[in-house]
Amino acid sequence: MQQHFGRGDIFFFLVCTLFGIDGLGTLATQGGAGFTWLVLSVLLFAVPSAMVLAELGAAYTDEGGPYVWTRRAFGRAAGAVNNFFYWVTNPVWMGGTLVATAASGLLVFFSDSGSDASRPLLYGLGIPFIWAGVLFAILSFKVGKWVATIGAYARFLLMGFFMLVIVVYAAKHGVHGIGGGDFSPTYSSFVALVPLILFSLVGFELPSAAGEEMKDAARDVPAGIAKSVIATGLLYGLPILGILLVLPPGQATGLAGFPDALKQAMTVFGGHVQTATDGTVVSTLSGAGLVMGWLMGILIALVAFTSGLTWIMGSDRTLAVSCYDGAGPRSLGVFSPRFGTPLRVNVVSGVVSTVVLIATIEITGGNAYKFFTVALSLAISTTLISYIGIFPAAWVLRRKDPDRPRPYRCPALPAMTILSCVAIVFCTVQLLLPGVGDQWFDGDYLPDQWAHRERYTYLLTELVPLLLFIALGLWFWLAGRAHTSRQGA
Repeated sequence: MQQHFGRGDIFFFLVCTLFGIDGLGTLATQGGAGFTWLVLSVLLFAVPSAMVLAELGAAYTDEGGPYVWTRRAFGRAAGAVNNFFYWVTNPVWMGGTLVATAASGLLVFFSDSGSDASRPLLYGLGIPFIWAGVLFAILSFKVGKWVATIGAYARFLLMGFFMLVIVVYAAKHGVHGIGGGDFSPTYSSFVALVPLILFSLVGFELPSAAGEEMKDAARDVPAGIAKSVIATGLLYGLPILGILLVLPPGQATGLAGFPDALKQAMTVFGGHVQTATDGTVVSTLSGAGLVMGWLMGILIALVAFTSGLTWIMGSDRTLAVSCYDGAGPRSLGVFSPRFGTPLRVNVVSGVVSTVVLIATIEITGGNAYKFFTVALSLAISTTLISYIGIFPAAWVLRRKDPDRPRPYRCPALPAMTILSCVAIVFCTVQLLLPGVGDQWFDGDYLPDQWAHRERYTYLLTELVPLLLFIALGLWFWLAGRAHTSRQGA
């Protein structure tokens, strides 16, 4: 492994990993409560989980970090199944949610039809989107880290411009006031938002998937994580306030809330805003506003693309390492001698993403909103489940491996672990059964564009893939076990 990964690279990589715009609109759908839950989640989940993962990343610097930690703590079988979930969520996310996010951002600024995307358009954008990501993932980390750096700067530029435009728009047109009561958290907003927030705040361990490609993991991982916690909180918090100030109450949607708010604010540079007969606010850009809008649409697509790319780069490494270690088919545990990357796993990720793209488009009939909701919920649930194995590893390894040097030690580790795991378990259940314990799949718990009568259709779109992933994870373990048995391992 060539060591290309320094402290600054880790920070930019984490910014790309943690901050994505696919959830900004959804967080704003619950008004000020979304901002309140974000702040509480950063304090009660992101900070504790980041400290847990900083200890693991600094103490265990092997390639394939998250898999190695879980396997050391709980054994190869648990590591195999858990790591399969950790990996598979990313091609699911890339082929589903991120394609829809990129399409929405481009359509809002390049088309008069808003964020509605046709089947041909989703296919025409989605397939090149996926395979361009695979191509960059195949290239060495020396190249890939620069793509992540560009993605991080794209985020800073996009969010910085958005906040500047909000200030100009507010000075010219005023804003939609949100009172103190609008920030009051409720149980319904908790169920609707916190799973998405937690999904947006996991990933601090991802650079450790390339632990042996870091220059000084023991020193750089904790520092990179600490900086990224602060940056992520600001990158999410400020735009959510901006969306709430610009869009009328109830106008934000999970798919296009951020692009719509940005487009409306950009009318200050050229364009106008009008209200349709149904109360919907329609923004039209012209002149300089139109040109700048095109740039913003491209930036949104770039942010979505680099979000998927960094996760693919990291999670593909963990899967390849697990397969080499005997927790999966040995044929996938190969790193390219030319690029130093898990080329075979990269290609498999592209195939899975393409299958997810096709299946989700066809299941939802090309409805971009349903497409977005199903894909996002599935990506969130598979991601969160994998952390049920990762978070407790630090606590277990302190007891099993007490003599291991730990350059960083998480304070109050048992409490931090329990806090992180309880949040993960609760949110996973709510993703499968929104509102269970109060009003399952009813009232305020209905996902975007879904009706009460479709509760079992929604459940099947989530549950069937999860059961399939468990079965595949077990098959990976059995395949790896058979190989190690033949080799006498």
